[in-house]
Amino acid sequence: MQTQFTELTDSQWEVLKEVLPYQRKRKHNLRAVVNGILYLHRTGGQWRNLPAVFPPWKSVYYYFHRWSRQGVWQTVNDWVAELERLFWGKEVSASLVCIDSQSVKAAPFVHEERGVDGNKKVNGRKRHILVDTLGLVIGVVVSAANKPDGQMGIQLLKQCSAHFGRLKKILVDGVYAGAFSEFAASELGVEVEISSRPPTSKGFVPIKKRWVNERTFGWFNFFRRLDKDHEKTTKSSESMILLANIQVILGRMAA
Repeated sequence: MQTQFTELTDSQWEVLKEVLPYQRKRKHNLRAVVNGILYLHRTGGQWRNLPAVFPPWKSVYYYFHRWSRQGVWQTVNDWVAELERLFWGKEVSASLVCIDSQSVKAAPFVHEERGVDGNKKVNGRKRHILVDTLGLVIGVVVSAANKPDGQMGIQLLKQCSAHFGRLKKILVDGVYAGAFSEFAASELGVEVEISSRPPTSKGFVPIKKRWVNERTFGWFNFFRRLDKDHEKTTKSSESMILLANIQVILGRMAA
């Protein structure tokens, strides 16, 4: 795991060029733009304080925002995740996935989709992620922290349905019993396995196979932009989660 920002290597850029809208001529070097986005994501700075070595912050932000709305970050994430799975000798689509959520505080100026998670006592948003057995993020939905996990889990399944060509089982904890499990069985025809830590246990307890979810949430700690939710829109928040997964995989390619 890389713990600091480094500019894209030639080999990493060649991977990204396969799916980025790179063809037409642009005012600013697209590789420098992407480096600026990854720098801010890793260091947790503000767009307006982006160092002068990168293109103007308004241009860098323009590409981040535009590609978020157009689904480009999801496309990039799908591409690098497929390469990583193939590297480990796995099929492109997963047969076993895990879903879990993480409640995080929201920055003071964040007002859209904000709520209080009564269980975690967190005022902010909730990150719902679907990962494969390698811990790679397949999809993400960000919501107000007070929205039910089961409801948002169904939305996440619908969003990721194109990736379910081989899906046989979904691992979740007890909060996904009920409507979520019924939807997965009736609409997707997949098994839902519910496993939670023993009720008498205290602190973090790794759960067989589902521990990869917690490891992925742990990876987010290496990206300062994710220390809390700093994004005004949930679409930007989801892009920041995808960028974390993209950077983790790109970092392995550079190793």
